[in-house]
Amino acid sequence: MIAIAIDGPAGAGKSSVARKVAAKLGYIYVDTGALYRTIGYAVLHGGKDPKDAEAVVNLLPSLKVELAFAEGEQQVLLNGENVSDRIRTPEVSMAASEVSAMPPVREFLFSLQQNMAKTHDVIMDGRDIGTKVLPWAQVKIFLTASPEERARRRYEELVAKGQDVRYEDVLEDMKQRDYNDSHRAVAPLKPAEDAVIVDTTGNTFEQSVELLTNLIKERLA
Repeated sequence: MIAIAIDGPAGAGKSSVARKVAAKLGYIYVDTGALYRTIGYAVLHGGKDPKDAEAVVNLLPSLKVELAFAEGEQQVLLNGENVSDRIRTPEVSMAASEVSAMPPVREFLFSLQQNMAKTHDVIMDGRDIGTKVLPWAQVKIFLTASPEERARRRYEELVAKGQDVRYEDVLEDMKQRDYNDSHRAVAPLKPAEDAVIVDTTGNTFEQSVELLTNLIKERLA
């Protein structure tokens, strides 16, 4: 099996770029951030505080998180219900950042992620794929861009979905999530030692897709 690990901060374009590259290469795309968003959504939906570790951990046994694929598109199921569209709000993003710092949550999702890579050729993206989840990945990429660029991309994505958001708020949330992800005690956001760092600031989507596709082909040759 071929495993490609793509890590990077929020809004770096990991999901959209990785999804397109996976389609071009014929691999399964796995968005692990969506799994943590699903836990964050479940916590908020259950009226719990995502900063309350005890409440979050006590909720885990009642949750069944699964990945499904329809025409190559990943869907996330929470207790049998497709929540893929509900987990993309700024509130859920912040909740995901909080719960992803909790070891029991990471352990809860760890085997699901690894099993996907053991049974399929995958491109998997997240925060610690190359460092923790798939340390054996044949290609590791750390995808990044400036906070302002990443906030603009996320803002345009949310507006396109009809959400009423302000760019300034998205940028502030982005910077806060960067801090949370890089300073957490468990699996902090950082490039794997053997990762290729790719900065897509100023790139079009198509340029980023071509850059990563060519990079992966070269590394696997």
